[in-house]
Amino acid sequence: MPLSRSRVVAFVSTAQPAAALRFYRDLLGLRLIEENGFALVFDANGTMLRVTIVEHVTRAPYTVLGWTVSSISDAVDALRTRGVALLRFNGLAQDDRGIWQSPSGARVAWFADPDGNVLSVTEP
Repeated sequence: MPLSRSRVVAFVSTAQPAAALRFYRDLLGLRLIEENGFALVFDANGTMLRVTIVEHVTRAPYTVLGWTVSSISDAVDALRTRGVALLRFNGLAQDDRGIWQSPSGARVAWFADPDGNVLSVTEP
């Protein structure tokens, strides 16, 4: 199957392209590859991230995009230093920094982009 040998392209939507540009480029540090009337295209460490421009974003109640990090503490500190608020969820035992430890031992923290898309960082 050709897809098993092909690169994945990640998608997330925005109704606020200027705010999304500042967030993904300036706050998260992703390199902008292209900007046009349809999408903002970023290089996310070798994965193409297309932030598709739409009229209205329907927020999903779950994580739509995430990163694996070697140190969740460092990632959370970097996000907070840049003014990104960590999300808290009822029913999850998150520590004072917003980090949850899954039953497998992975540690996860969530945050949102300007359109409310839920993003995450995970330390396996």
